[in-house]
Amino acid sequence: MSEAGVKFELSKEYLDLVVQAIERADNAFILETMEGVDPADISQLLEEATPENTKFVLDLLQNEVGAEVIEELEEDTRQDFLKELNPEEIAEYIEEMDSDDAVDVINDLPVRVREEVIAAIKDPESAAHIQELMRYDEDCAGGLMAKEMIVANVNWTILQTIEEIRRQAENVDKIYSIYVVDDRQKLLGKVSVKRIILTNDTTHIKDIYDEDIKAVETYMDEEEVADIMQRYDLDAVPVINLQGKLVGRITIDDIVDVITEQAEEDMQLMSGISADVEEDDSIWAISKARLPWLMIGLVGGTLGAWAIGFFEGDLESNAALAFFIPLVMATGGNVGIQSSTLVVQSLANRSAFTESFSKRIGKMFLVAIFTGVVLAAISFGIVYIWKGDADLGKVVAISLICVIMLASFTGTSTPLILDKFGINPALASGPFITTTNDILGIIVYLAIANVLLS
Repeated sequence: MSEAGVKFELSKEYLDLVVQAIERADNAFILETMEGVDPADISQLLEEATPENTKFVLDLLQNEVGAEVIEELEEDTRQDFLKELNPEEIAEYIEEMDSDDAVDVINDLPVRVREEVIAAIKDPESAAHIQELMRYDEDCAGGLMAKEMIVANVNWTILQTIEEIRRQAENVDKIYSIYVVDDRQKLLGKVSVKRIILTNDTTHIKDIYDEDIKAVETYMDEEEVADIMQRYDLDAVPVINLQGKLVGRITIDDIVDVITEQAEEDMQLMSGISADVEEDDSIWAISKARLPWLMIGLVGGTLGAWAIGFFEGDLESNAALAFFIPLVMATGGNVGIQSSTLVVQSLANRSAFTESFSKRIGKMFLVAIFTGVVLAAISFGIVYIWKGDADLGKVVAISLICVIMLASFTGTSTPLILDKFGINPALASGPFITTTNDILGIIVYLAIANVLLS
């Protein structure tokens, strides 16, 4: 990378210089400073550029580099940029992409433009691969897979296989394994490149391939695919159809994207955002995603206020009770969030989630008792030292034990129940658990005070 590229990479200063270079048609500056810069970094820089300036820059770069930059652009930015290109120009970039990435880009286009782009692709095999992949939903294995892979027939010799690898490898960037198929393209197993190199040229593949192979079906949900690849530590996994025929492969980079998107979705749900939004979305889109849970929180707060009003007489006779309402509410909310977060993490990694519902609840009960007793003892000491009132200390201590057990139960059981019904368990965390435990905590605390202090 050039000195200028190192200095200005990804900076607002560098973008301003690029814009100035475009205005004065200083192509040499752009080429010099971008030489050796990773396409992912170039795409991040161009996120701040106009579609026209993005096109000007990519026109100067090789199509192979430009294709990688387009793949890395955010979806909204990419859609705006593609409007600046005609179908033939888009097709030139598409031909440099893996089939799965090409489909992602083409799906950003209007239907008519998609057809024109596919018609403009010069390689009939690439066009056929893209059309096949477009039949699958984007959130299943068929929608994630790429057609580019190395395949060997079980009856080939090592010499034949090496010649075929050389031919096929032109279209495959990363070779993890050679997949072995029969004459009907049914997946039989795999063989490593290392073993092929170390084996005699006249040996047949059927004598050395490994039948122990993990594969996924085209219809399998992307989260299940991610779980399998995580569990068995796979760099790539073959995809088969209902007849067991090999139709593609999914590589780890595609699964990383799935895991990242899933984590972002769970994070937004746990924070009370009901739709997939980003910071640069419109005010209306962000507000619409936030309002549902904020309104639920408003209703919850109103119910909490009603509960306090129901015990208004107790608060008037013993005003010190009001001092510890925030303590009980905060403790219940925190315990609920902790419990639900642990369960959601366990559900996300199902290979580790082997305990039954009853065992899970039983363990929660024991943990709740232990933590409740510890916190109750501490809170009793604080109340007694501060207020000198042992009865009030007992109310706070007993309330904390009850609230912690109740919050642990709701925090543990709610995501498990939601998961049973096919609802994202992350929905149970955040505002839902906090609001529920706030209301229950107030009622339990003031009810215990009413009984013990009256």
